[in-house]
Amino acid sequence: MKLLKDILYGVSLSAVSGDTNVMVNHVHFDSRKIEMDDVFVAIRGTLTDGHQYIQKAVDSGARAIVCEELPELMVNGVTYLQVDDCNSALAVIASNFYGVPSKNLKLIGVTGTNGKTTVTTLLYNLFKKAGYKVGLISTIKVLVNDQEYKTTHTTPDAIAINGYLSKMNEAGVEFCFMEVSSHGIHQKRTEGLHFEGAIFTNLSHDHLDYHKTFAAYRDTKKKLFDGLSKNAFALVNIDDKNGLVMLQNTKAKKYTYALKSFADYRAQILEKQFNGQLLKVDDNELWSRLIGDFNAYNLLAIYATAAILGLEKMEILRLMSELENVDGRFQYYISKDKITAIVDYAHTPDALKNVLVTINALRTGNENVITVVGCGGDRDKSKRPVMGHIASEMSDQAIFTSDNPRTESPTAIIEEMEAGVEAQNVRKVLSIENRKQAIKTACKLAMAQDIILVAGKGHETYQETNGVRVDFDDFKEVKEALESLKK
Repeated sequence: MKLLKDILYGVSLSAVSGDTNVMVNHVHFDSRKIEMDDVFVAIRGTLTDGHQYIQKAVDSGARAIVCEELPELMVNGVTYLQVDDCNSALAVIASNFYGVPSKNLKLIGVTGTNGKTTVTTLLYNLFKKAGYKVGLISTIKVLVNDQEYKTTHTTPDAIAINGYLSKMNEAGVEFCFMEVSSHGIHQKRTEGLHFEGAIFTNLSHDHLDYHKTFAAYRDTKKKLFDGLSKNAFALVNIDDKNGLVMLQNTKAKKYTYALKSFADYRAQILEKQFNGQLLKVDDNELWSRLIGDFNAYNLLAIYATAAILGLEKMEILRLMSELENVDGRFQYYISKDKITAIVDYAHTPDALKNVLVTINALRTGNENVITVVGCGGDRDKSKRPVMGHIASEMSDQAIFTSDNPRTESPTAIIEEMEAGVEAQNVRKVLSIENRKQAIKTACKLAMAQDIILVAGKGHETYQETNGVRVDFDDFKEVKEALESLKK
């Protein structure tokens, strides 16, 4: 139990009806979870408005209601708290409820269109190898040392974030690496958190269905850096023109990294092979199992972050040489027939292009590149023709298929991808709505030495259609299809 007035510390209240000197049990923004003496925060979501469920929460035993509009009927014994922004209030209340857990460890936020999962996960792995107790909050999973929790969002809700950070405090975690999405920032899920530092990877075409304009998307990311304290650090990729934008108003100590520009931390790619690449990092050579220019940037961000956080540079390089690919990020399998299959999460135009550039740079002869790709439903539609163009232009064969269609028609999504295919590339495109069949077809078309890229879903082990999720793992599917071939 917590004292209500204590968990309201730092929350700007417009009006109060009732007593704040009462004990409360828990905080929820889902009225279905409310039990006796809980606090209900009425969040306005994209589909529903929590204000519609205030009475339901009271009937379920809520002791306090946080809302932007006070209800006409206010029940005696219930405290009603009016605020300007319930999302912001929820974040601060959640942090207070758990004792401001982000202050008791070093929390590093990673934002950008691509690379967030790789950077956070590999930082977790590196610091764990270095002997620290570490936490991870990522798209794939949440880790408290070795204890794993499944996630459904890149950035969880404010209550969940602070709950995980509290568990990390209990476990003695020293560093936590966290993906920070533009949705999470815009919905104030990260307010009330104390960041030791923030990393910017890159910015490209994504989530314009939500943010509407690229400028709004960029400026939302920037808020993470604007909110850093003077004791924190801000590390940005300045080969991306938006890197310096992130630093414009931050009070934090500023650091930069780059492959092409002058920066505080620099790297150069010396050699590329299918099983890894040789990098020169701050005048020292590093062999990494992660390949591609995009991974060179990820590795440099990891190196710079570890150095800023006080690890010895040669030790960082040694530990980095042991790091392996994250599941669903350029994860590859070579069949008995010498066909290479690569599964990657690339679900934006920039990510797809980066992966195909990397694959094409590794070709040694007459290998064909066969790309299986789709676009998710209920997401940014403007990137679909761009993805279709990139896949058809940069592959010898492109197969357009279903990704997670959600509530949209898979056929309509594929047609929007086809609209981006230029006339000279039409002959290279097949459209097969069933993803399993599309992967099988790619495997049947492939000959020895050919390369199959299955893009878009990466680590995801499901396919979502009309709210129903069925098991589907790209890596498992392509591996089984190749193993069953009789060439």
